[in-house]
Amino acid sequence: MGGEKSYKRFYQTDIWQIAFELLKKVYSLSLKFPDAEKYALTNQIRRSSNSVLANTAEAHGRFYFKDRIRVFYIVRGELEETQSHLWVAYSQKYINKDEFLQTEKNYENLKVKINNQINNWHEQNKK
Repeated sequence: MGGEKSYKRFYQTDIWQIAFELLKKVYSLSLKFPDAEKYALTNQIRRSSNSVLANTAEAHGRFYFKDRIRVFYIVRGELEETQSHLWVAYSQKYINKDEFLQTEKNYENLKVKINNQINNWHEQNKK
């Protein structure tokens, strides 16, 4: 047992935990959006943020590295979509500059972790 890595469940991975905290932040921020955005921007930003989280869990359940990488490319796209929605919310003054900058920074940091994980899986796939 000395050199074995212990198995982590999807919700124990760093990427999923960070995505979950960001999802909660997006839900909190979107509560400030006007009622007119309920079926537009509020719905879109929540769906894309939730997709980052859900697809991270899905990738964890995939057996082959190529499959995991494919799903994480989707995660990266959903993350970018969420960032785009944040830009719209900020431009419409639904969220303030500090909230926007901090959340944007956190998504950029998550993107780095996602890219590193994709690269790691590419390397493991070569073995």
